Amino acid sequence: MAITINLSVDQGADFEATVKLYSSNTDALNLSGYGFSGQIRRSYESQSTSAAFTITSPNPTNGELTLSLADTTTAQLRAGRYVYDIVITDTSTGVKTRAAEGIVSVMPGVTR
Repeated sequence: MAITINLSVDQGADFEATVKLYSSNTDALNLSGYGFSGQIRRSYESQSTSAAFTITSPNPTNGELTLSLADTTTAQLRAGRYVYDIVITDTSTGVKTRAAEGIVSVMPGVTR
């Protein structure tokens, strides 16, 4: 089951957040051998992706993922509410698991 984490993104600014994933016994999930993908969409029914996260795991044995969006990407998002999820894929088996999900609130910017 995915964890729920709501995110706040400032329009026109770089975004970065760290998500820590745990196994069912509350140990950090070892993310070695996994691939990562994550998208933001206006709604669950949206056919087009509003933005795609760049996802890295600098320390995979610690269960941490870093989600990021460049300022050029956040500038293209209209202010408002979006949904997102993060899927991890076991590269040896191809099994995909939704690891995180939630609401993304894009806060409007003034400086351009």
